[in-house]
Amino acid sequence: MLVLFSLVLAVGAASQSISPSVQHAKRHSLPAGWSRVRRHAPDAVLPLRFGLTQPNADMQSLEALLNDVSHPDSPNYGNHWSAGRVAEHFAPTKESVNTVVSWISDSGVARERVRVSKTKGWVMVNATVAEAEALLNTEYHVYAHDSGKEHVACDAYHVPAHVVPHVEVVTPTIDFNAILRRSASPTGTHIRVGEPGFGTVNPVMKSKISSIFHQLDDCDKQITPACLRALYNFVYPLPLAASRNSYAIVEYTPQAYLGSDLDMWFSNFSSDLVGARPVLKAVDGGVVQTDTKGFNFNGESNLDLEYAMGLVGKHQPVTLYQVGDLQMGASFNNLLDALDGEFCTFEGGDDEENDGIYPDPDPAGYQSKDCGTIKPANVISTSYGYNEADLSPAYTARQCAEYAKLGLLGVTVVYSSGDNGVAGNSALCLNPDGTQTRGGKIFNPSFPSTCPFITSIGATQVNPNATVFQPESACQQVIFSGGGFSNYFGIPDYQKGAVEGYIKAHLTPSPYPAGVYNTSGTSRAYPDISANGANYVVAVDGTFALVYGTSASAPVVGAMLTMINDARLAIGKKPVGFINPMIYSPAFQGAFNDITTGTNPGCGTPGFNATKGYDPVTGLGTPNFAKLLALWLLK
Repeated sequence: MLVLFSLVLAVGAASQSISPSVQHAKRHSLPAGWSRVRRHAPDAVLPLRFGLTQPNADMQSLEALLNDVSHPDSPNYGNHWSAGRVAEHFAPTKESVNTVVSWISDSGVARERVRVSKTKGWVMVNATVAEAEALLNTEYHVYAHDSGKEHVACDAYHVPAHVVPHVEVVTPTIDFNAILRRSASPTGTHIRVGEPGFGTVNPVMKSKISSIFHQLDDCDKQITPACLRALYNFVYPLPLAASRNSYAIVEYTPQAYLGSDLDMWFSNFSSDLVGARPVLKAVDGGVVQTDTKGFNFNGESNLDLEYAMGLVGKHQPVTLYQVGDLQMGASFNNLLDALDGEFCTFEGGDDEENDGIYPDPDPAGYQSKDCGTIKPANVISTSYGYNEADLSPAYTARQCAEYAKLGLLGVTVVYSSGDNGVAGNSALCLNPDGTQTRGGKIFNPSFPSTCPFITSIGATQVNPNATVFQPESACQQVIFSGGGFSNYFGIPDYQKGAVEGYIKAHLTPSPYPAGVYNTSGTSRAYPDISANGANYVVAVDGTFALVYGTSASAPVVGAMLTMINDARLAIGKKPVGFINPMIYSPAFQGAFNDITTGTNPGCGTPGFNATKGYDPVTGLGTPNFAKLLALWLLK
């Protein structure tokens, strides 16, 4: 009997090791600006990473977990998890580790070359291109970008059928566009998330100004902190719990603020902040560089910090997460690594082709790796974003799951929704074959705004010749509020009623031909809420200028949520954490200023309409701080 049982086990193991190869992922088109130039050298080495599937990390499970601590009807509202509980809950199984390691070693790669992370989250092997192609049943090519950068990738890859349930993602494989690299250069040449020309969300400067208006009557011409406080009823006394509260602004090197610009702005709008600086938390060698100046390098960071610091005041420190060194740069995942060490290994760790890989291979770069080095702030505001189509569904799902984990910890994550209406960054639209061009006719959603576990912020404006005491409209000057429907993520429960109402009233029947946008009615809609994004007075490079963008809207909302957290902490309550289930609930319907005029054009269309109730232009509307504060203090 024992011999027979052993034989059965052996046959079973053998059948698994020779199970048929199935396609695990495929890229349907090349991102804009890329073309294939040659097969990669067979003896070149690739750092293959196999991200193990983690239990409880599917979108449905994550939503249920978040609702338990974030939904107003939940008895566990506000009972956020500890970091240890989050790590334990998402730990991969031993079966996954053993299955993947056995498959790689049975394929001819010596077992001693295969490494497993401490947390068992990923398996890695440095393989030659020839080995990787045999293992994944694929071909690796070198691709060239119009900018001259080169990139190594494959069109699709395969894994054995018995391995499929255990692997979420393999890198480097099909993803492009977060870090562009000139592979022929030993030190690498990069276009980073924060570098001009990359195509992420960036503010727009319309003109320099010689005079600043300080009267509320002029808020249609220039937006200042006083305008914002009047628009959103944003009045708050001195913070009472600043030592326990935290607000962080995220910037990606080489974007950096200039201290002289901050002081110039503070002198005009917040004189008690002159000399104040954000608390720097550098990630992967992040540096506030001053060698390269100009609006394209200082505009984003100056805008974010001037208004974030100005609105919360001198008694509430603002933290700056400066991400990436000057040599390698970084992506959103590098920040997530620093906020949560588990994410360094979650479903494969960083993507060689999409994230900055540290230690930096350039000897002049950062020679370490920041994992779990920073405790997340209560509110984190980011004014950068990708086109959803830039990245694969697996890559975006991996990152979106981490935002859910931050929500479980009680962190509020806000992202700007984009500045090109229904088009993507750089005004790119989709074509039927999945490519992105300016002449495309298909709407191009923004990521991470389409992730259901962040709060997406659109843009409004004070209409010309109007006052702050009259309703705003969707932003129609210089930029258009990013908004629409995801092609990757399903609609979360908290949003169903609001979105279904909009679709029934305004998109039934659809005003556009089939295929122009996701008309399923079951996809995540964005933005969630909005704030003013036009005519901001910003000090940049020694002068004042008018700046536009959802880049401005996001830190303004972040500042308001930070002050709400202060009030809650002062009376013994927890931070608001993931706010979406709450703000979409019936109790909060009167807490937003409904925006009912304007559109978000793009892709040769007027886009969608702002209208009564929720709309994919301005979301639920703009915040009424006093009403939000009162409601959250009751919960």
